[in-house]
Amino acid sequence: MIGKETRSSMHRLGGGLPANILERIRMRRDQAEPVTASVEQAGVLVASYNVHKCVGTDGKFDPERTGRVIHEIDADVIALQEADKRFGDRTGLLDLVRLEREAGLTAVPIPGQLKAHGWHGNVVLFRRGSVRDVHQIKLPGLEPRGAVVAEIELEAGGIIRIVAAHFGLLRRSRTRQVRAILDIMNDRRETPTLLMGDLNEWRLNDRSALAMFETAFGELPPAVPSFPSRLPLLALDRLISNRKEILSPVIAHDTPLARLASDHLPIKAWVNLAPAQSTPVGNKLQAA
Repeated sequence: MIGKETRSSMHRLGGGLPANILERIRMRRDQAEPVTASVEQAGVLVASYNVHKCVGTDGKFDPERTGRVIHEIDADVIALQEADKRFGDRTGLLDLVRLEREAGLTAVPIPGQLKAHGWHGNVVLFRRGSVRDVHQIKLPGLEPRGAVVAEIELEAGGIIRIVAAHFGLLRRSRTRQVRAILDIMNDRRETPTLLMGDLNEWRLNDRSALAMFETAFGELPPAVPSFPSRLPLLALDRLISNRKEILSPVIAHDTPLARLASDHLPIKAWVNLAPAQSTPVGNKLQAA
């Protein structure tokens, strides 16, 4: 999530950002293909959603409404950010039992977390499959940030590794956090891997810290504006793969409910694992 000061000025239609930057963002957005509708494709639907601690753009704390958006997305795998309280015991904010019952989504278990849903607010939910491996990464920087790495065998077919992350607000922190993620990547021939989350990077040029990801992920997909949800101008949320051929174009899940439930819109894409299942992986591990 972007900082409180910037978020406030964005609600004043960009009062805190230079006019030339806003104009470039608007031009980029105008040139892009429409991203508000989805056409079902082969494979599984994956998504990323910063739920903003279940506080909507109306200022109301409403976890039930957040759950309805998650149900509305209907993803097979979804990475959530800010799904736990940020301080103290980091208690989880969603009704995971209800999500499993009504949406068929199960949370990837995080070892050692008693009250929190995830790790530094990052939660991975999946439908019909089994977790082969999971671990947490503490990301460097001034703020408490982290990533969850989960390898999931999907009942629909295929094994996928999810790196669910929430990067910091400072560019120098994001640069260090990108390097930390790259340290767990080997090369493009390894297990199909998706990096999903609120990466807090609004730059659209080579100064973006995310440009460093091209060594492991290749050319990054076009940025899709997702923030602020009522008038999305900034592509803070990203969904990228180390196998370009398995990922459909990324789109925003832009509905009236999604615009209200969080200051971020969810983003989503279809993943077809059929052409990517050629790399053997280790034996199944029991997640704690």
